Amino acid sequence: MRAYITQQTARAHVRVLVRRTGVVALGLLASCSTATEILEVKDPDIVNPADVQSIAGANAVRLGALARLNSATSGDESLFLLGGLLSDEWINGDSFIARQEIDQRTITRENTFLTAANRVLHRARLSAEQAVSLLTEFNAAAPGWQVAEMFFVQAYTINIMAEHYCSGLVFSSIVDGVEQYGAPLTTTATFERALALVDQGIPRVTGTTADDVRVRNALRVLRGRILVNLNRHADAATAVAGVPNSFTYNMLHAATATSNQIWTFNSLSRRYSVSVSEGTNGLNFGSASDPRVPVCQGGDVACRALGVTLATRDDLLRPIIIAAAWPVRETPVAITNGIEARMIEAEAQLKAGSAATALATLNAARATVPGLAPLTLAATPAAQLDQLFRERAFWSFGRGYRTGDLRRLIRQYQRPANTVFPTGTWHKGGNYGVDVNFPIPQAEQNNPNAAGAACIDRNA
Repeated sequence: MRAYITQQTARAHVRVLVRRTGVVALGLLASCSTATEILEVKDPDIVNPADVQSIAGANAVRLGALARLNSATSGDESLFLLGGLLSDEWINGDSFIARQEIDQRTITRENTFLTAANRVLHRARLSAEQAVSLLTEFNAAAPGWQVAEMFFVQAYTINIMAEHYCSGLVFSSIVDGVEQYGAPLTTTATFERALALVDQGIPRVTGTTADDVRVRNALRVLRGRILVNLNRHADAATAVAGVPNSFTYNMLHAATATSNQIWTFNSLSRRYSVSVSEGTNGLNFGSASDPRVPVCQGGDVACRALGVTLATRDDLLRPIIIAAAWPVRETPVAITNGIEARMIEAEAQLKAGSAATALATLNAARATVPGLAPLTLAATPAAQLDQLFRERAFWSFGRGYRTGDLRRLIRQYQRPANTVFPTGTWHKGGNYGVDVNFPIPQAEQNNPNAAGAACIDRNA
């Protein structure tokens, strides 16, 4: 929302300027025809379309889309954190009601944190959409991977929203500088929209440079992730075949630019703490001693080495558990990688009835981490599924997968919600609610096509 300054307010500001700066301000006033001219500056949030109609302008929009993807993932309080709070990765560490209701699974559509996370995802998506058009028109000679990466940004943001929000998501667009309102889509239709974008991106990667390989692998793994969400596991395994374990698609951070916000909200401000068997059903992320989710207790020797000297969360009442995988604000975050491809393959193998093959795939992935012992095959199909999803959870901790996985356990494997999400007595009093996703933000009510911005349903 932009703040507008009325002429009356402008004159008031000028009067304050005069009182504070005397004759200098009076001289400034004398050079202006009206008081408002002093405040007539170019709005940095508004980009004139003519300014980007060039090769340089198109590239600037492309880079801006990547920066916004950073903010929409690990560079802000995104669904990486909020989704982990709804599921069993993180537990609330402060007194903000908006975070508490997410942790307790009693979420209101007015939740400001969810509104902000939703908005930055749409900004990244729209920037990438605009970049595709500009690159196509003004820089047709650009490497194909650049346009393909913009399709990746669009598909990634749409997919992660479908994994976290209820059925009824809305995707508006901009045509010739005018907003074109979208209409609500079902969860399935949203995944299909993301898949179509991936399928537009992959053929555009035709080279063999490091960037070509990186973007091609990112699109292939994302395609597999979307197909898993659509319950097309065999197709998903085909999509990711050949993606190496070593592949990573990183969000970079720096002390002088965008900090790693997982680090900020956990290690610095202590508003999130790594969970330990939250709400009966939660996994023991904070106590498993698993090298994929290294942790320390606030104030202990290991945490002090990371600069976390306080023993409690921000609420000063409960201990804080720190995710040591992100030890400093500059730590990069892999939003997708080659191990995700192996998890997709393992699930397809288990789904096809080959539990032994799935176990071998899981153990091959585990062998890439020193000291991580191989698994033995769980005794029953239900236990084998638990084993697989536990592996997925520890490989992808804190990176926006867990809520989508828990919803799939309900939707695709018919697990009751009260056996999947945290349930029972909430750790700050009262009981957990029944939410298994996020509602459409209230701000979407401004869309005349959104039917009041209500969810089509709140089912998984």
